[in-house]
Amino acid sequence: MRQRVAADFAQARADLEELVRIPGCAFPGFPDEQIDRACQKVIDIYRAAGFPQVQRLDIDGGKPAVLAEAPGPPGSPTVLLYAHYDVQPAGDVSLWDSPPFEPSERDGRLYGRGAADDKSGVVIHAAVMRAFEGRPPCTLRVIVEGEEEWGGPFTDHPRSHPDLFAADAIVVADVGNARLGQPAFTTALRGMGAVTVECRTLAGAVHSGMFGGPAPDALMALITLLATMRDADGETVIEGIDGFDWDGADVDEADFRDIAGVDPDQPLIGTGSVASRLFSKPVVNVVGIDAPPTQGAVNAVIPEAKARVSLRVPPGLDAVAARDALIRHLESHAPWGVHVSVTPDVVGQGVRVDTSGPAYAAAREAMLQAYGTPVQEIGAGGSIPLVDSLLAAVPGAEILLFGAQDPLARIHAPNESVDLAELQRAILAEALFIRNLGSGVL
Repeated sequence: MRQRVAADFAQARADLEELVRIPGCAFPGFPDEQIDRACQKVIDIYRAAGFPQVQRLDIDGGKPAVLAEAPGPPGSPTVLLYAHYDVQPAGDVSLWDSPPFEPSERDGRLYGRGAADDKSGVVIHAAVMRAFEGRPPCTLRVIVEGEEEWGGPFTDHPRSHPDLFAADAIVVADVGNARLGQPAFTTALRGMGAVTVECRTLAGAVHSGMFGGPAPDALMALITLLATMRDADGETVIEGIDGFDWDGADVDEADFRDIAGVDPDQPLIGTGSVASRLFSKPVVNVVGIDAPPTQGAVNAVIPEAKARVSLRVPPGLDAVAARDALIRHLESHAPWGVHVSVTPDVVGQGVRVDTSGPAYAAAREAMLQAYGTPVQEIGAGGSIPLVDSLLAAVPGAEILLFGAQDPLARIHAPNESVDLAELQRAILAEALFIRNLGSGVL
């Protein structure tokens, strides 16, 4: 299997480069033509890989997905493989060292928007099919969606179409390892909730010298309110939202500082292990604020100010209840009696998966075979709302999250990339997992 994957890797890379060249972004304002191009390219890749059934799935109100299927031997397990072909916008192109939609290799990494997140997952599944020469030892079903980065109706598709997602094991190839060459299962995902909070205090701006003092400053009120969400250590303090100590692999502080770009003279905030702060404790951030810019600012008392607040919810807590707790906190901590309005926004449930079943046993052996070292269990600070939907739709399936991403991939940021050696190991690991599961080699 190792030799087959190695011999085929040039094709896997070629598939990835073709996908990277297509700027398929599901965000509003981006052309649907590029989404359609990306969807069709995925169809072409899977047909060429040997899947006997490949079709486009039109999602009502959303972007199209791709369904590919290949039957295994009678009585063999069914494995569902997931990825997504849509990408984040490139952002400021001047911050990229090479054009975002023109793949470029540097120091063993292939750069381009989506090279890691998640077109790497798309090509992993195709390469695995080729490794089995079109005759997998398990029934394989691949679903590749086209709106994961933006969010859309596909998130609820498993609940409304459970038969389509029915499987013994589901591999979500939209994550990766905490360190190159060190295999990892992502076993926990934080949930999320977002709100918009607004302070309105005056009919309009007034002169800060003539009226400042008794006239309530909306921006100062908002700043004071936002500050109540963290304590002196930087810990998130919202009644009803508690975390726990992470019991899996820790995160090296020096590595975290380097990857996150924390200035050497700045402390890390919060308490507990770095892994706990990332994976299993709540964190609230102000991700946007509407206020007058400093350029051209006038000496006036601000009449209104608005902020978007993002809350990451520990796995095991209901994200809707946590968002409601955030709303109660903001409404009850308004300073000086000023009026505060809070508007709820998106919510996504976190998850923690059971790792005690036979699919995980097959995958642990596959990781050891592919990487030569035992697999770790890690968490992810981000959210994948689809996983909660899968758990609800297919409660008997084992859900495994592993893939080719790594901390240096800089997903969602300029200069996104995938390590090509890691991509090849991820292909091998998935192929060996399917082989082990299909043959009962545990």
